[in-house]
Amino acid sequence: MSGTRVSRRGNAAHRFYSVVVFVVLASLDNVAIGLVPPLYGPISGALGVPQRLLGLVTAVSFLVSAVAAVGWAYVGDRTNRKPLLMVGTLIWAAGTGGSALAGHYSTFLVAQLVAAVGLGAVGSVGFSVVTDLISPRRRGLVMSFWGLSQGVGTLAGTLVGGLLGATDWRRPFLLLTGVGLAATMAYLFTYDIRRGQSEPELAEALDAGGEYDYRISRADLPRILARRTNRWLILQGLTAQAAFGSLVWLPVLFSQRAEAQGYSAATAVVVGSVFATLFQLGGVLSIVGGLVGDALQRRTPSGRARVAAVGVLAAVPFYLVLFFVPLRIDVPDGGSSGAVVAAVLSSVLTEPTIGLSLLTAVVALALTSANSPNWFALIADVNPPEHRGTVYSLGNLVNGVGRAAGNGLVGVAFAALRVAFPPPLNYAVGLAAFQLFFVPTGIMYWLAARTSPRDIAQVHDLLHARADRLDRLDRRDGLDRLEGGAPS
Repeated sequence: MSGTRVSRRGNAAHRFYSVVVFVVLASLDNVAIGLVPPLYGPISGALGVPQRLLGLVTAVSFLVSAVAAVGWAYVGDRTNRKPLLMVGTLIWAAGTGGSALAGHYSTFLVAQLVAAVGLGAVGSVGFSVVTDLISPRRRGLVMSFWGLSQGVGTLAGTLVGGLLGATDWRRPFLLLTGVGLAATMAYLFTYDIRRGQSEPELAEALDAGGEYDYRISRADLPRILARRTNRWLILQGLTAQAAFGSLVWLPVLFSQRAEAQGYSAATAVVVGSVFATLFQLGGVLSIVGGLVGDALQRRTPSGRARVAAVGVLAAVPFYLVLFFVPLRIDVPDGGSSGAVVAAVLSSVLTEPTIGLSLLTAVVALALTSANSPNWFALIADVNPPEHRGTVYSLGNLVNGVGRAAGNGLVGVAFAALRVAFPPPLNYAVGLAAFQLFFVPTGIMYWLAARTSPRDIAQVHDLLHARADRLDRLDRRDGLDRLEGGAPS
């Protein structure tokens, strides 16, 4: 080893700021995703198309974003990640602004697809960066904030869309465009996080001046897919996201319930958005899922996968109850958004069925939210640093396919069920049926619990070997410098 060592990890304040920026950006891309569903009615009326075509926009956007993420992630695993994140954020901001200005369905569709391409960078490249900031012992906790930020973003999109867009659907898109531009500026002040800097095996070698120079190549892709835990983590997204994708119709279910009780369409949109936001608050408890995953993982290398499996399977009956509990809605029809929101919030305490629905929803979301932080953390645990963005993006691609299928097919199911079940019952039956996709998801997590210990051990061995190589190179460089400076 040579000379005085200076840590290159960045000071605590700069690290904290960088984590916050990446977490906030992860929420903003989900604000963009959650903005459209509560506005299906107003947008369809303004553009002169049926709502199912707007559901198609959302479904295709999920898919395009997921496909784009693979390309963004692969490039990010080979190059400097910070410029990619800035460019991706600018692209989705431009697409969101274009959506606000669209006067025709085709223009709106193109703008949403442009935004989806940019959104693909934020999740995949941002995930790779955050895993290099957080030690393995705390991955579940920090990834719960990462996942929570995405859930909060979806809720914020639902709420902002419903409240700001009830009378003018373009306003939420313009607001989000401005926020996206501000977020790009925030990136300028984050520091460049080095690959592998959070790994205990590499810490000494990197602090001593070594550089983790391993990068992904096309030859690595078969090895990534040969890792059995990766296969289960990727495939579970197909069924999990089919269920989650259907839940973007929650605002529609509750707005249809309001209309069935005689409320105007504008008031029903606000009611649906507020109820859907309230009923998804259980996602906040993903922090608990991350903490439990961290604690159990320290006891057994299969801990995270077990927590996710139990949470997903246990949530199914609570979802089934949620969709069928009758709600008696009492809000001022035609009143301001603030008055409607206040009435909905007070009904949680004054109307027993709404209180029961909220409790059921919180439990259901709390259980399924154990999925997110432990999925993120497991990807980091079973893959070396230069593979993580790409593996995440492959999982996200399958997630996108599942979510697009769930979002699109459930709309078809609603229409088919309408023959036997009048609205809003057709929405309740359709949503309940799609939650059964969580069953195969839980089974795949249980299989991952059996394969993850071996895969984690192999990654630890690989990083130890690479740390030894960095130490040898550092010693050799030190000797070369000494010999070069010695008198002849």
